[in-house]
Amino acid sequence: MSLIESIGSQHIDRVVQCRMKPGADLLAAIEEAVGRERIEAGIIVSGLGALQKAVFRNLKWFPASFPARPEDRLYLEVEAPLELVSLVGWIAPRQDGGVEIHAHFSASTVEDDGVVTLGGHLTEGTICGIKTVVSIVVTAPEGVRAAHDATTQSVDIFFSDSLA
Repeated sequence: MSLIESIGSQHIDRVVQCRMKPGADLLAAIEEAVGRERIEAGIIVSGLGALQKAVFRNLKWFPASFPARPEDRLYLEVEAPLELVSLVGWIAPRQDGGVEIHAHFSASTVEDDGVVTLGGHLTEGTICGIKTVVSIVVTAPEGVRAAHDATTQSVDIFFSDSLA
């Protein structure tokens, strides 16, 4: 019995890096870069720099049934200088011809006299500060897609062995 739900491999095409303008919404800037560079599939491998504000989305609990509802989630807004310490995710083609972007990030900030690090799902409202750079490994779109997942009742990524 396999522990893996879906598996596949894609060839690497190139690496795209972009520096975001201060004040830009990070997710919207990634979406713009994906469109501008005509990225159909890829892996967000890095993000670093400073943020002016971060919105972390996390599940409070696993719901008894899916899809997760707004009351199952916590949106934590932090408006303070933050260091973007990680950004990872995936980019996959949708059946309608669009592209799905799913990313998670962590950022640290000063609280009292210490540093705290928070993380969660990247959503609208996370605002770039200075020196914010994102790196995307662009892959071939064959063998990967974003589609509705019957288990979670949400969009997820599927690989070649499950694309039948």
